[in-house]
Amino acid sequence: MREVLNFNREGYPFVMYSPSHLLAIAASVLLIIIFYLARNKIKNRVENLVRYILIGLLIFGEVSFQYWYYINEKWDLTINLPFQLCSLSLYLCTIMLLTRSYRIFEISFFVSMTGAFIAILTPELFFGFPHFRFFQFFIAHIAIVLSCLYMVWIEGYRAEYTSVLKSLAALNIIAFLVFLVNIALGANYMFLLHKPVNASPIDFLGPYPWYIFSLEAVAFLLFSLLYLPFYYSRKKNVSRQY
Repeated sequence: MREVLNFNREGYPFVMYSPSHLLAIAASVLLIIIFYLARNKIKNRVENLVRYILIGLLIFGEVSFQYWYYINEKWDLTINLPFQLCSLSLYLCTIMLLTRSYRIFEISFFVSMTGAFIAILTPELFFGFPHFRFFQFFIAHIAIVLSCLYMVWIEGYRAEYTSVLKSLAALNIIAFLVFLVNIALGANYMFLLHKPVNASPIDFLGPYPWYIFSLEAVAFLLFSLLYLPFYYSRKKNVSRQY
């Protein structure tokens, strides 16, 4: 048990698109499909149970991550503060589920969904299967995705196009504050000072600092794509009224 909780990267190397990574991606997609197919039964029978399970998974993702660093005496201000995008998403989604706040949903749906799903596909991860960090990483990120989908499929929340703009504005405000933290601590939260060590889509967006501006365009594009189902659903409902 201690071996899978240590910091021995060489013993459990993570390889992008290895069989274990592809299995984690497939499991994530399968969970999303099952969640969608079961949405009506969940809403009618176990809505609160599922909501609290998701809250528990989100909290587990953050607490276990911090504790893992602590027991290995690796906890550091430049790594463990909750200023990575997915760490922020864990907090946003937890508050969103607890309060059922529409304002938080507007921001969290676009920011958290995009960040978490990209992280599942191209993770900044250094520990492979069957290390603790491997499981913690994918559990936390799929919990973020399912939490956002819960608000849509179970709670019935719908985003407006203004939600896209609000999300972009919120993301930029957060990034500015995190940039100040990075300067103060010598950290690289949200990859605002240099690119991820592992291969990632950011590698195709140019050198520093130009990739940050490219990310703005990518975020706008991805947020707009996420909005399309809401747009067509609203358009379909309006057509039915006539």
